[in-house]
Amino acid sequence: MDTTRTSEPTPLKTNSTTVERTSEREFAVTRTFDAPARLVFDAWTKPELLELWWAPKSIGIPLLSCEADVRVGGTYRFVFGHDGSETMAFFGRYIEVNPHSRLVWTNEEGDGGEAITTVTFEEKDGKTLLVLRERHPSKEAVDEAIGFGEGLRETFGQLDELLVTLGANEGRS
Repeated sequence: MDTTRTSEPTPLKTNSTTVERTSEREFAVTRTFDAPARLVFDAWTKPELLELWWAPKSIGIPLLSCEADVRVGGTYRFVFGHDGSETMAFFGRYIEVNPHSRLVWTNEEGDGGEAITTVTFEEKDGKTLLVLRERHPSKEAVDEAIGFGEGLRETFGQLDELLVTLGANEGRS
C-alpha cells in the first residue's frame, strides 16, 4: 500500500472586504489587513504611497495627481484621467486626524452637499481592522456612491500588496 501523498500548494489567503449599507444615508466598508495600524495609516496619508494603490487598475484610469495635506484643516485633491483633457477630481478637507487610529474628511466634489468619510484603524495582534464609513446628505447620494464602496474591494487588494512590500522593506531596515 502506497502511503505517500501529493498535496496541492496552499493558496495565499486573501482578506475579504465587506460593503454594507448601514442606514439610509450611510454605508460601511470593512477589511482586515495583515499589517500594523502604523503602516496602514501611512498608506492612507502619504501621497507617495496613496498613488500606488488608490486607483483601481481594472478601470484603466490612472491617478494623475495626488495631493494630501493630512492635518486638521488640510486639504486633499486626487485627479484621475488619461491626460489633461478629460479628468475627474475628488477633493475635500481633513476635519479629524488621529495618527494610526482615525481619519475624517469631507468629500466636496458632489452637487448634492458634502459627504463625510470616517476611517478607523484598529490594531490587534499585528493586524489592522479598517472600517470606512461614508455619510451622505441623502438616500439618493448613497445610492450613487455605494459603487465606490464596491470598487474598494479591488483597491484594498492593491493596498494589501503594497503593505506586504512595506513590511518586507521595514524588516530589512
